[in-house]
Amino acid sequence: MTVARIHGGPDAQGVARWDFSTCSHPLGPHPLALLALAQADPRHYPDPSYAALRQQLADFHGVAPARLLLAASASEFIQRVTAVGQRLAPGAVAIPQPAYGDYAAAAQTWGRGVVAEDAPATLRWAAELRSPDGLAIGAPTDCHTTPTVLDRAYGPLRLSARQAWGDAALRTVFQLFTPNKALGLCGVRAAYAIAPDAVDWDVEAWCAALRAAEPSWVLGAHGVSLLQAWCQPRVQQSLLDSLPLLSAQRAALVQALAVRGFGARPGDAPFGCLRVPVGLSAVRLREHGVAVRDCSSFGLPGHWRLNALGAEALDALLQALDEE
Repeated sequence: MTVARIHGGPDAQGVARWDFSTCSHPLGPHPLALLALAQADPRHYPDPSYAALRQQLADFHGVAPARLLLAASASEFIQRVTAVGQRLAPGAVAIPQPAYGDYAAAAQTWGRGVVAEDAPATLRWAAELRSPDGLAIGAPTDCHTTPTVLDRAYGPLRLSARQAWGDAALRTVFQLFTPNKALGLCGVRAAYAIAPDAVDWDVEAWCAALRAAEPSWVLGAHGVSLLQAWCQPRVQQSLLDSLPLLSAQRAALVQALAVRGFGARPGDAPFGCLRVPVGLSAVRLREHGVAVRDCSSFGLPGHWRLNALGAEALDALLQALDEE
């Protein structure tokens, strides 16, 4: 049976007036990132080697440029690393529970079995923060011997200073970054990974194979501009400055829904994963212009993931719930 790939965001009806279904930055697009996109020049191909961008990302993270792998999106990298891994180290893929559905979909596409996160595997997925609940989970114990990818899409939106992964553990995994969510610009597809440098398996062979499988001009002009904006100190500082407000908005969301019988799972992200009272329907909410993310495809039926939007959006959600 094919694994369904279900996502938040626009549907056949377009963009919902009040869209709680995606995990884009609740305060909207970052102004400096928007400016960078406006200044992008789409008339020409980017440099196919992306030399300047690779150096900029390497300087930003304090790593050698050779450790940088570019990707058209996180989902593209998920497919590519799963395919490359099936050739270099065939076998099962270990996936957290709950987890983003594309991990399992890619494993199935390439004929790989799916096992629990603590089971023996030849490719392992981890996330920090995890979707849909925003939980921070520590490093598996076998990353130095088992190729592992740490999905860090939501790490920049962590609401507390707690770090589930130390520097030593990070050096044993592919770290996958998708800045468009933290920058509030999900429609711009661009990602990158930092390869490990402290493992017992042949990381050089993996990197060579991943680069060989990379499409030409994997990033367009707007993707390059987005990643360049991501490296700006002012952008990073403003993201940090926004976290107290996001924390307050999450608390308001959870508290208001608790009064209506929802139960929140623990998490450290602006979005929340909540158990839904019996009888409520995401489909009917959509008729009120409110979109939420059903969590069945994450392995959590009976739960919704909701982004912690501002007061006006929260009022609209509560009104829609009260009318059901």
